[in-house]
Amino acid sequence: MQVTEFLLVLGIAVLPGVGSLIGTSIAEFSFAPQWIVGVAMHAAAGVAIALISVELMPRILQDTPPWQVATCFLGGGLLSILLARAARIGRWLAGGGSTSAWMVYIASAADLMTDGLMTGIGVAVSTDFGLLLAFSQVVANVPAGFASIAVFRAEGVRRRARIMIAVSFLAPLLGSAAVGYLLLRDAEPALQNAALAFVVGVLLLATVEDTLPEGDKPQPPRRFSTAAFAVGFAGMVLFSGYFG
Repeated sequence: MQVTEFLLVLGIAVLPGVGSLIGTSIAEFSFAPQWIVGVAMHAAAGVAIALISVELMPRILQDTPPWQVATCFLGGGLLSILLARAARIGRWLAGGGSTSAWMVYIASAADLMTDGLMTGIGVAVSTDFGLLLAFSQVVANVPAGFASIAVFRAEGVRRRARIMIAVSFLAPLLGSAAVGYLLLRDAEPALQNAALAFVVGVLLLATVEDTLPEGDKPQPPRRFSTAAFAVGFAGMVLFSGYFG
């Protein structure tokens, strides 16, 4: 494998992080009411669940035995539990932020990890396919990036720590892209899909158990939170259907 080829993979993988960076910048330099943060978190949850149900699970179930999907999903669930414990450590190191806030961050990081893994596998198939997967996540990651940093800001986490948190989103994105490309480019489809099923376990549980409850805390108007979730889900479906 040539170095330029690997750098191309990482360059493509950065694209989903652009959306997250836009969202974190909006959260950092604007003063949105708390209910708007809750609405953004519902939109992020809609995007994540649409990504799972429309893009990932159909691909996974196509060539993977059900027992393998279930086992890998349970493994992702176990990792989600361990990450919840690790979130308490992150709260102490960052000087604030609730465990739920850190789990919202983890949900966003897991989403980016999924993006990176998909991009890495996609580029292994073809460069055009990898680019398509990466571009599909640019807009989708804006609400997730906004919600994750806005929660920490609302809870009084220091600005320097918030900037470090925002920058840290690159780690799961680039790391999973490298893994997806280097380790899975020549693997059987069943093994590639097993890795995706593991990530689905982390992403789905973090979204349902943490992102949505955290989004309900500021008590956003139901009409706005429901609409945001629906728009996030529908937008992802439309993008997948017409550009995927």
